[in-house]
Amino acid sequence: MIVARASRPPGFDMTYRPAETAFGPPLHQRVPSFIYLFAALAVVAVLAIAERSSPGSALYDWVIARDAGRIISSRTLAIVLMAGAVASIIRAGMRGVRIRGDGLEYREVLALGWPRVRRYKWAQIDRIILDSPGAIGLDLWDGTRAFLPLVSDRERLCATLEKVAAARAIPVRGGAGLDEIPERPEFDDEVA
Repeated sequence: MIVARASRPPGFDMTYRPAETAFGPPLHQRVPSFIYLFAALAVVAVLAIAERSSPGSALYDWVIARDAGRIISSRTLAIVLMAGAVASIIRAGMRGVRIRGDGLEYREVLALGWPRVRRYKWAQIDRIILDSPGAIGLDLWDGTRAFLPLVSDRERLCATLEKVAAARAIPVRGGAGLDEIPERPEFDDEVA
C-alpha cells in the first residue's frame, strides 16, 4: 500500500521563526573608539595644515622639515593612526546580540580584538532570565548559564525574547509580560 504525503508549500514551518534582528553594543562601549578616531583626525588635520603652511613657519619646521631624522614619517604615522581608529570602530561594533529564525547569536570581543561568537538554537534554551540587574541570562539544556552582552536597547531585546519565548514555550523569569491582544469593542462582554 502506497501512502501519499501531503505536500507543504515552500518555506512552510510548524514553529515560530522570528524575524532577524540585531542589537548593537551600548554607546558607553563605543566612546573610546570615537575618541581615538577624533584624535587620529586631529593628527591628519595638523599634517594637512603643516604641508600647506609656508616653509619658514614653526609648524612646517616641526612636522615636515624634521621628518628626515625620524624613524616613522608623519604621513606614515597619520596612516597608521587612521587605520587603527577605523579598526577600533569596527571592533567596537562587533559586540551585540542577533535574534535569528533558528536561534540566538551573540558576539563578544576578546583580548587583541579577536571576536567570539556563540550560537544557541531555541531548543537549547531552557529558560530566559530577564530580571537580573545586569545582563540577560540564558539557562541552557546542559545545566549551564550564559549571559548575553550588554546592548544599546535592552528593553526591545527583552520584549523580543519574551515574544519568542511565548511562541516556543520557553519559560521566562522576569520581564514585562505580553499584552498583544487588541481590545476591540465587539469582544467586550458589556457591549450589547
